[in-house]
Parts: sequence; structure tokens; C-alpha cells
Amino acid sequence: MPASLYHDKSFGAFLFDMDGTILNSIAVAERVWTEWALRHGVDVEALLAMIHGRKAIETITRLGLAGIEPAEEVRLLTMAEIADVVGVEPIAGAGDFLDALPRGRWAIVTSAPRALALVRLEAAGFRTPPLLIAGEDVRNGKPAPDCFLLAAKMLGQRIEDCLAFEDAPAGIEAAETAGAKVIVISATHRALLETPHPSVADYNEIFTSSTTESYLRISRRER
Repeated sequence: MPASLYHDKSFGAFLFDMDGTILNSIAVAERVWTEWALRHGVDVEALLAMIHGRKAIETITRLGLAGIEPAEEVRLLTMAEIADVVGVEPIAGAGDFLDALPRGRWAIVTSAPRALALVRLEAAGFRTPPLLIAGEDVRNGKPAPDCFLLAAKMLGQRIEDCLAFEDAPAGIEAAETAGAKVIVISATHRALLETPHPSVADYNEIFTSSTTESYLRISRRER
């Protein structure tokens, strides 16, 4: 892991994934998807390994199950996840980190449907973000770069001047393909994720500051 986090670079905007990056929703996601897998005879372990960071419609479509309508299954899954927020909690330090950022310089970029994203953000104690790019806002979900490119465009920033905060391989690939710099949040990782990008456990390890031109910098806290 590098000792410094882009210490020599300033950013026009920060782009945050949601699940696993600013909040932990693993418990509810795995409860709901496990129940769905058991109903449809899908291997639970294999399914749980592929759901994180991706749009549900793409996950279900990839399974190629006979006799189901993917859009309807997504609707039912989303309703179940909206109804269950037990265990949804913020990643340590995320709230203070986001509160320190100027409006118009950050966005949440998630594969979750907007309605689900808003429910989880509220459950974790976050205010509605100034910009939320949700799953239905793009045709192609992560690992396609569409969501990050849209966020940068709506913030009026070049994607090359943006720093993406991610936790899952699909999201990391999306940010890389878009052309953003990447920092990996490992708070919810159960195993070491091999990555060339800077990585921190949570937001208590880092802080942000602004340059005189209102560009953003990121630094590691001294211990």
C-alpha cells in the first residue's frame, strides 16, 4: 500500500460508490439475495460472489434462468431491500468526511436503484447528497464507465480530474475505464483485494482540504 494518497495531485471532484464504500449494507443484501437464490435454485455462494457493485438486472440476466422475467425479479428484490435496513450503517468516518466537502464537488455513484439508495443513505444517517447517480440513470452499469462519466459531466469536471472512492472490483474497473483516479475503501473486505490503487480501511485514516483554487486534496492522517 502506498504511503501517500495522491499527495501531489488536486481534484475537481470526488465520486463515491455507496454500498461498501460509504455505508455497509452487506448483511441486508446477502439476506435478501440468499432468499431469492434459494427460491430459484441458484447456488447461494456463487451468487453472493457476483452481486456486489453491479446492477441487479445485469446479475439476474447473466444467470439465464428459464421462466423468469428479470425486470420483475429486480422489482421484487428492490422492494425487499427497501423494507429491510437492519444492519445498514456508515463506514467509520464517512459522515464527517462528506460533510467537509463543498457542494458541487462530489457525488454518490451507485449501481443501486435511486429509491433503494435514498432509503439506505437515510438509514445510515447521511443527508441527501447534492448529486446522486443511481442505477437507472445509465444504460450500462458497472463495470462499464457510464455512471462515473455522467457524474463528472454533471459536476462540470473532466473525469481525469476526479477521484473515485470504490470497494468492489466492478466499481474499480468502471472508474479505471472512465479515466478517474481510484482509492479503495477496504472496511467491508473479507479478504485482501489485490489492487494497484491506494487503499485505506475507512475515512478515519484520511482527510481532505481545499487549494486556493477550490480544488480538493486528500491526505493520510498521522498516527
